[in-house]
Amino acid sequence: MQHSEEAKQVVGPGPSAAAAGAAAGRPRPGRRFGPRSAAARLAILEAARARFAADGYEKATIRAIAAEAGVDPAMVMRYYGSKAGLFSATVRAGEEPADLSRVPRQEMGGHVARLLLDPWERGTNGAEAAVLRAAPTHAEAARSVQATVAGRLVPALRGAFPDDPDLETRAGLVLTQSLGAALLRYVLRVEPVASMDYETLVAFVGAAIQHHLTAPLPARLDAPDGIPGTRVANDTISSFPDRGGAAGRAQDTLR
Repeated sequence: MQHSEEAKQVVGPGPSAAAAGAAAGRPRPGRRFGPRSAAARLAILEAARARFAADGYEKATIRAIAAEAGVDPAMVMRYYGSKAGLFSATVRAGEEPADLSRVPRQEMGGHVARLLLDPWERGTNGAEAAVLRAAPTHAEAARSVQATVAGRLVPALRGAFPDDPDLETRAGLVLTQSLGAALLRYVLRVEPVASMDYETLVAFVGAAIQHHLTAPLPARLDAPDGIPGTRVANDTISSFPDRGGAAGRAQDTLR
């Protein structure tokens, strides 16, 4: 509540004044921030979250965010470097990596699924939804997603799996489940996922995440002529009964 009250004091004029200031492309009157003002950072993050959610990642601009926050655009760039950097900071604001060290390993999948999906279900991930739409076609948005994952998910999992050499790979696989579910349910609204009971969704996603976190990873081949870790192991392919059909052709392709 203290942060909420501070935000109200920083923001100053109401939404109509904010919109007018943004439209004019200039900071709102009545605000004076020092070059290292914590209040300025808070105002920028609040404005960025609102603009990313309302305008989408691509259309939100540093100039509009700065105007709504009541600061100069140069201050935004000095603090955050780029729009992608600002987005990542917006997502991370006020959030420390979750402590998973005390969660029983057999319950980890469901716990992580809820940790990642609850903000979407509560409707508090408007900015993240905007960048998720943009990430497939905008490298800057994709980098911001990567930075967010590196800053939140991997450290959280490291607390539970401190000695796992494949933790980053497992974290990436976890994201295929949580971001895939979020995209289908909250962004694209694809049925039956969009209207599925939330607890059922968490159970399904949690089971998949549990597998990715605790099951042995498939064997990987050294690939001097390709990218390591992207080829299917020969012993896996040779176990297919139809060596002369699709499996055989797949093995030939991967050689």
